[in-house]
Amino acid sequence: MQRTLARKTLNKVGRKVLLKGWVDTLRDHGKITFIDLRDRSGIVQCVGRDLAKMANESVVEIIGEVKKRPENLVNPNLETGKVEVEIESLVTLSRAGEVPFPLDSDGLEIEESTRLKYRYLDLRRTRMAKNLRLRSKAVQFIRNWLFERDFVEIETPILTKTTPEGARDFIVPSRLQPGKFYALPQSPQQYKQLLMVAGFERYFQIARCFRDEDPRADRAYGEFTQLDLEMSFVTQEDILALSEELFTSLVKKIFPEKKIAKVPWPRISHKEALEKYGSDKPDLRKDENDKDELAFAWIVNFPLFSKQVKEDFYHGSGSAKFAPSHHMFTAPHPDDVSLLNKDPLKVRGLQHDMVLNGYEVGGGSVRIHQPEVQAKVFGLIGFTDKQKGKFKHMLDAFKYGVPPHGGIAPGIDRFLMAVMGEPSLREVIAFPMTAGGLTSVMSAPNQATEEQLKELGIEVSISQKS
Repeated sequence: MQRTLARKTLNKVGRKVLLKGWVDTLRDHGKITFIDLRDRSGIVQCVGRDLAKMANESVVEIIGEVKKRPENLVNPNLETGKVEVEIESLVTLSRAGEVPFPLDSDGLEIEESTRLKYRYLDLRRTRMAKNLRLRSKAVQFIRNWLFERDFVEIETPILTKTTPEGARDFIVPSRLQPGKFYALPQSPQQYKQLLMVAGFERYFQIARCFRDEDPRADRAYGEFTQLDLEMSFVTQEDILALSEELFTSLVKKIFPEKKIAKVPWPRISHKEALEKYGSDKPDLRKDENDKDELAFAWIVNFPLFSKQVKEDFYHGSGSAKFAPSHHMFTAPHPDDVSLLNKDPLKVRGLQHDMVLNGYEVGGGSVRIHQPEVQAKVFGLIGFTDKQKGKFKHMLDAFKYGVPPHGGIAPGIDRFLMAVMGEPSLREVIAFPMTAGGLTSVMSAPNQATEEQLKELGIEVSISQKS
């Protein structure tokens, strides 16, 4: 007999079915036992007599006949509430021990470290399963939408080169090149620009990115996922229009209960945002407690440079007075190019931030495509020849014909957190890290063996803090 999913029992009244799933709820009334059986499609009530003892969350196989419930026993809160399965046989496939916390709530009242330790159980709760399924649908929608517009999905390397891009890198030792290290990419920024040099014109990737920076509620520690998107022969207006159309369409399709406050999205200069709202990521909702209201906005006309401070670059900030406000590949506003020589702090960059309900959910820019302008920016931020050498591959590529190009990289995690009204990124990620940098369930990082370290030529010395 072929398996039937819980949801499909509605169409099987009077027929015998084979069900497999988890015991969501068990109600023992002596000789009669009611089981709410849960599978990926939902829950269906099963009823049997003289059943063997079992525990909630056990995995069972049930054969029985689907019957219509009496009118007075219909459960309007259950999709399958008009039917039940009369159990003829029940086999326990896997007996469950006592779970460490209840699974019938949203879980937010439970200590997060406990939830992450038993994440495979935490993901069984309705809210978490729904979040991950919606995430999957959203990513699939993005892919299909971009494919229809002639974008090419290209995977870029995970093992790459350390470059001074802002945050600390995660580094990986090379066994084949002793004493040398790869870096995990903070973003595919340079690769996607090189793909524009290669002539692909329209690229995207659901990209994994890695940054060793302090965690907070709206920023995951260690790794995150972004929609990485780049286009050639475009203006800033082209990038904003395409991104706005994509995310407006996504909300309407995947989150139809949500309402977008304004279409087209408001466009606010960086200066106006700070003066009017006191923030460059303002929450423009009429009612901040309305989880179904989505107030998108574009923040534009950022300053290209800020005053440089010691912390601007983990790899060393150089000796000049200026640091890039976004990153060193952002193009200056064409009306302000002459100010690069006169007053760099007055130069506007062709940068754009995508803001949603008070969160920056994406950022991008038109890129510099002229080698002489890129060299000028490197000079203004005080890069030494050694630091410039880390980008030699980019400058070399720019000698062979570079189209004007630009893009954006909305964070999938942060976007979904904002749309779903969740309190933390970790509520929309399957296996997030803890605030202390430990992975869910497996509690990495851990110590390498002496043999592994010897093979890599690495000695570990841990300083003792007093």
